[in-house]
Amino acid sequence: MESSSSSSSSSKYYLSSWEYLALLFIRPILAIAFVISLISLGWWLAWKLVLVHVPLVQEIFGLRKKTFKPKPPTRRLSKIYNSMNARNSSAS
Repeated sequence: MESSSSSSSSSKYYLSSWEYLALLFIRPILAIAFVISLISLGWWLAWKLVLVHVPLVQEIFGLRKKTFKPKPPTRRLSKIYNSMNARNSSAS
């Protein structure tokens, strides 16, 4: 009687080659693909909802061109020195 129960228990845990293939390769690949898809979906949502509106991210990815303001030809200090030079030259 024990021999029949032991043979049924050994056949109960027997895995075919396809089941080994699924356990060793297909399930880990599917798990990794699932995790990568979740991370990608989270990044895409964060990008569309938040990151597009951050100026630093816009500059890094080239979404917005940095506005270049040319410096004025006469600045505050140059105006002061020019007025001082004008006073000194008129006084002498």
